[in-house]
Amino acid sequence: MKNQDVCSVNIVHHDVVNKVKEILPNDKLLSDLADFFKTFGDATRIKIISALLESELCVCDLSNVINSSQSAVSHQLRTLRQARLVKHRKEGKTVYYSLDDDHIKEIMKQGLVHISHK
Repeated sequence: MKNQDVCSVNIVHHDVVNKVKEILPNDKLLSDLADFFKTFGDATRIKIISALLESELCVCDLSNVINSSQSAVSHQLRTLRQARLVKHRKEGKTVYYSLDDDHIKEIMKQGLVHISHK
């Protein structure tokens, strides 16, 4: 059985390779992008982001919506804040969380479109 992911002939198309190398983002940027997408790799964080797509919520509300402990939600919110996916504001003793910007909505929307596509 042949491996379809390996070239059957060893010919490098230098013109295309050089063009791609010139426009490829640098390693640091690609590493940062990989870390950004890793943040989406947790079901609890995806639930939190999905809830925040609908409304600004405090930790108590979020834990109730996603059926998880406040401690677990707080831990995941810290990760989401560090990745600049969510922001917070304080009102008295209550801290409210929301999505950092509209890019997050678009990323979630495109992700859902992609996995729903047949």
